[in-house]
Amino acid sequence: MDSTSLKRLKIIVPALLAIPGRVTMQGISRWTEEGGSYRSVQRFFNTTLDWKNAQWALIRQFFLNSSDTFILAGDETVVTKSGKKTFGLDRFFSSLFGKPVPGISIFAFSLVSTKLRISLPLMTQQMTRPNETNPEKTTKKN
Repeated sequence: MDSTSLKRLKIIVPALLAIPGRVTMQGISRWTEEGGSYRSVQRFFNTTLDWKNAQWALIRQFFLNSSDTFILAGDETVVTKSGKKTFGLDRFFSSLFGKPVPGISIFAFSLVSTKLRISLPLMTQQMTRPNETNPEKTTKKN
């Protein structure tokens, strides 16, 4: 991560942790200290960052211990949403409701520490259904 992105991240993270209610770029800029203008927040979110490497560097630096045992776990979660403009919005099965519900599906891989009893996310990705083009229609003609 370049130094400019790291500086912006250091300004934005405390604001994200402190902000109450709905999180927007304007709200983030209001809760930041000096250097967290609306334009700086926009520039940060417009920057492409390699989050997998950043997460792995944090885990390796602060949590990896040779005396600990880790379990690799994967889990898919459905977050209910309303509306029609959310990316990836579809109907997914929710075990809480026991039926398919409108929402988005998120899949995560985590390292679970048996000693510290915490989950350390390695990868989080939104799952989308593939577009079905020209599905074969089977009709019987008598």
